[in-house]
Amino acid sequence: MADYIKEIRALIGQRPFILVGATILVYNRAGEILLQHRKDTGEWGLPGGVMELGECFEETAERELLEETGLQAKAFTLVDVVSGKDYYFQYPNGDETYNVSAVYRAEEVYGVLGGSDGESLALAYFSKEALPAKMDSRAALILKKLLN
Repeated sequence: MADYIKEIRALIGQRPFILVGATILVYNRAGEILLQHRKDTGEWGLPGGVMELGECFEETAERELLEETGLQAKAFTLVDVVSGKDYYFQYPNGDETYNVSAVYRAEEVYGVLGGSDGESLALAYFSKEALPAKMDSRAALILKKLLN
């Protein structure tokens, strides 16, 4: 978590606030999508995270992709921007957020799969017909919207 978010949490406690970030769609050659088994929630979700101060959306996507998956991309294509009450989230520790996320497709992905930020229990590719049952609600909404 970014230091400035910790500072905000120290001021407001667990009350909801708006977090801006990026979500990244990574597909393998078989057309399967990369999901991250998150350590904090125990659910499967999409790679991505919160924007650092001074970053643009693409820089956030690039940094989060590398940190969470060990992968890099030659380019990012903006697919959607999601926000609103459907993207409310309460973390297991009680922190509440409303997320605004630029959703990108990573293009020409390379690297060795394996994140370095300690946020993942596992990383795996799934077909759209065999997505895990225990999905992060925000990721499930994004995938439902984009895969149908």
